[in-house]
Amino acid sequence: MANGLFTYVAISLFTIGPLLALLIPFIWRLVGSSLGWYLRRKTDGRRCHILEVVEADERKYRDAKSAKGRKEEKEDRDTFNNTEATGTSDGKVYDKDWDGIVGFFHPFCNAGGGGERVLWAAIRATQKRWPKAKCVVYTGDHDVSKEAILSRVEQRFNIHLHPPTVNFLYLSTRRWVLASTWPYFTLAGQSFGSLIMAWDAFSLLVPDIFVDTMGYAFALGFSRFLFRDVPTAAYVHYPTISTDMLESLDPASTVGSQGVNAGKGTGAKGRAKKVYWQLFARLYSLMGASVDVVMTNSTWTQAHIEKLWGPVRNLTGAVPGIKSKVNPIAVVYPPVAVEELEQEVEVSPESEKRRENVLLYIAQFRPEKNHQLIVQAFAEFLKSGSEAARDAKLILVGSVRDDYDSKRVYKLRLLVNELHIKDRVEFHLDASWPDILEWLRRASVGVNGMWNEHFGIGVVEYQAAGLISVVHDSGGPKLDIVVEVDGEPTGFHATTSKEFAEGFEKALSLPNPYAVRLRARKSAKRFTEEEFARRWIEQLEKCVAMKAVEKPKSRQ
Repeated sequence: MANGLFTYVAISLFTIGPLLALLIPFIWRLVGSSLGWYLRRKTDGRRCHILEVVEADERKYRDAKSAKGRKEEKEDRDTFNNTEATGTSDGKVYDKDWDGIVGFFHPFCNAGGGGERVLWAAIRATQKRWPKAKCVVYTGDHDVSKEAILSRVEQRFNIHLHPPTVNFLYLSTRRWVLASTWPYFTLAGQSFGSLIMAWDAFSLLVPDIFVDTMGYAFALGFSRFLFRDVPTAAYVHYPTISTDMLESLDPASTVGSQGVNAGKGTGAKGRAKKVYWQLFARLYSLMGASVDVVMTNSTWTQAHIEKLWGPVRNLTGAVPGIKSKVNPIAVVYPPVAVEELEQEVEVSPESEKRRENVLLYIAQFRPEKNHQLIVQAFAEFLKSGSEAARDAKLILVGSVRDDYDSKRVYKLRLLVNELHIKDRVEFHLDASWPDILEWLRRASVGVNGMWNEHFGIGVVEYQAAGLISVVHDSGGPKLDIVVEVDGEPTGFHATTSKEFAEGFEKALSLPNPYAVRLRARKSAKRFTEEEFARRWIEQLEKCVAMKAVEKPKSRQ
C-alpha cells in the first residue's frame, strides 16, 4: 500500500513538474502585469495633469520675460534645442523631439551631496538633449517646495535647470529606507523599504523611463516586474554589497584588516552574518540583472557590479522576468566642479610661492574616512625630523552630521593630544566653501585615507586645485584619479601609516612640485560636467531608443 502511494506521488510529480516549470514564470508575469495595469489606470489622471502643468508653466515662463529677457530666453532654449539627432549603437537615429516622462528615483534629492550633483547634472543633460521631455523626481523632501529645491541647486552646484519641465512627486514612505528604521538586518531592511517606496512612487506616476540615481536596485527590479515595457537605468555610486565586503569578514583574507566590518566573520555570530550577506548578495544580483542600462561612477564600482550582476545579466530565461542584456556596464564619471576650481585657485609659478607645507584632508567625519590612520601617519612623519616635516601641518576639514560624528571628532582630538602633535593639527568643522577654497590655495598636499573609496570627488578637487595627492592604494583614487599623466605621476598611493608617512615626505620634497601640480590639473579635466553629460546621454539614449519612434536619417 505504502509502495503504491509512493509510486503514485512520484509519477504525479514527474508529470506535473514540467508543467509547473512552465506555469510559474507565466503566473509570475501575469501577477506583475496585472499590478502594473492597475497602477497605470490609477495614475493616468496625474500624468495628464503633469503634462498640462508643464505646458502652462512653459507659457508663464516665456511671458514672465521682459523684451531683453525674451531674447536671452530664446538663446537659452536654442542651446537646449541645438542637439542633432544622434545615432545609437544599432545605427538607427532617434531625434530630439522625444517628449516622454523620465522618472528619477532620488528620495533625498535636497541633500546637497555628490550624489545630488549627479542627479541635477543628469537632469540638465537630459533637458538639453530632449527639450520636450519631462523630468519627474520622486523625493521624500515633502517639506520643501519646487522653487526652494531648484534655488538650492543653483546656489549649491551652480546648475541651472529649465523649471517648467522639472516636476517633483513627494513620497510619504521614505522612513522605510532609513538605517535607523532597521537596527538589525539593515541591508535587507533598507532594500525591502525601497520596494515600499517604489510602490509609493508608481502609485503617484508610472514614467516612460525609470532611472535610479541612489542605488536602490530592488526598486529597479520591482519596476521590471510591474512594467516590462518601461526601460530602466541605474547610476551606481557604490554596490550595496561587494565582494570585498564579503572577504573582509575573514580575518585571514587579504582585506581582512580593512573596513568597518574587518575580521567579524568568526564565531557563530560572524558565520551567521556571512551567510546572511551571501544570501543578500544573490538577491542583489538578481535585481541588478533586470536593469537595461547600468552606469557606474568608477572602474572599481564597475568591476564589483560586473562580478555581482554580470553573470545573471548574461543569462537568458534563468529567472522569470529577466532576459539577456546586451548593454555593457559603463563607467560614467560623476561631474566635478573642475572649471570653478580652476578659476578660483591659481596654479602658477607665482602661486607656488604662496603654498605652505600643509597636508589637507577634506572629508566628513565618518568612520570609513579613516581619519585616525592619517593622524597616526602624520605623527610618524613628524618623528622623522626631516626638512619637509619641520613646519608641516595637518588640516582636517569636514562636516559633522550628528552626535556620533561629534564623538569621533572628540576622540580624534584626544588622539592628537596623546601623540603630542596638538600644535601641528587643526580641525575645521562645517567650513564654508570660501574657507575651503582658501585652504586649497594654501595647501601643498591633498590626503585621502578611505579604503575602497568608490570614486573620490574630493581627490579630483585636490587635483583641480593643483594639490599633490597622497591617497589610499585602493578604489577610485587608485584606479581612476591619481594615475600617471604623460607617463609621469600625479601623486602617491599608500596603505599603512608608515606608507602614508613616506608619501607625505615624497610629496613635500619634490624638486619640481609645480610640474606635478600641472599634471594633476590636467588629470582633473577628465571629470568635468561636460564630460559627464556626454557619457550620460550616450547611455540614456539607449533607453529612449526603446521608447521613441524611429525616424530615418535625414539626407545630407
